[in-house]
Amino acid sequence: MRIFYREAGPTNAPHVLLLHGFGASSAMFRDLIPQLATRYHVIAPDLPGFGLTEVPAARRYRYSFASIAQTMAAFTEVVGLKRYSVYVFDYGAPTGFRMALKNPERITAIISQNGNAYEEGLSKAWAPIQAYWKEPSAANRNALRPLMTFEMTKWQYLEGVKDKSKVSPDGYTLAQVALDRPGNIEVQLDLFGDYQSNVDLYPRFQAYFRDRKPPLLAVWGRNDPFFLAAGAEAYKRDNANAEVHFYDTGHFALETHAQEIGAEVLRFLDRVTDKR
Repeated sequence: MRIFYREAGPTNAPHVLLLHGFGASSAMFRDLIPQLATRYHVIAPDLPGFGLTEVPAARRYRYSFASIAQTMAAFTEVVGLKRYSVYVFDYGAPTGFRMALKNPERITAIISQNGNAYEEGLSKAWAPIQAYWKEPSAANRNALRPLMTFEMTKWQYLEGVKDKSKVSPDGYTLAQVALDRPGNIEVQLDLFGDYQSNVDLYPRFQAYFRDRKPPLLAVWGRNDPFFLAAGAEAYKRDNANAEVHFYDTGHFALETHAQEIGAEVLRFLDRVTDKR
C-alpha cells in the first residue's frame, strides 16, 4: 500500500494526527495545517479508499473500519508517531477512537470536528444506511448509490452553510474525483454497511472517555445534516473536562470556519500538550 500524506511543522514538536472522513481527503485540512504547523508537527494521511492513497487490487484489502484503524496505526509507527494528539472528522472519528482503544497511552488529546460517538448524534439522514444494516439486500445497497453522485457530494459541503459562496468548489470537486475511481463506489458501499460496527462500539468509546478522560475538544458545525449537535454535547456527559464549541455552519466546518477553528485548536493544544 502507498499511503499519501501531508506533513508540516517542526518534526521535534508535539505531533498532531489529522484524520479526515467520508467525501474528503487530507485536502480538507489545507487551511488548518498551516495554522497548526506554526507550533506542532502535523501529519494528515488519506485513508484507504480516499484521496491519493493507493491500495493495489492484489492486496485484497478488506474495506472495514477495523482494517482502516489497523492501517492507520501501522502508518503512525512507520512515520514515527509514538505519542500524538488526534484531530478526527466524520469517518476519522471511529478510526481514531479504535486506535485509542487499542493504544490509549499513545493519545495525548482529542479534537473532534463533527466526529460522532453517540447514537443521539445520528440524524434522520442515516435512515437509508440504517435500513441497509438491518437488511443488507441488493436493493438496500443500490439505494445508497445516489449518495456518491457529484450532486450529493456538493450538497454535503453546502448544506447548513448560510453563505454558500464561502465554500470553495475545490473540496467537493476533488472528493468526487476520488469517489469516481473505478471500483471505489463498491468500497464506499462496503463502508456504509460496516459503519454499524462503529455504532456497536459507541459504548466502548464512551467508556474510554469516562475512564481515561483524555483532554477533549469538540468543534462542531451546528447545522450538520448528519451528526447532530447533541452528539457534541454528549462528550461532556462522559468527560466533564470536555470542551464544546459550535459554529454556524454545516458538516464540513473547516470550509467556512478554518481560521476560527484553528485558533481554538491551538489554544486547546497549547493548554493541554506537554512541550517537554
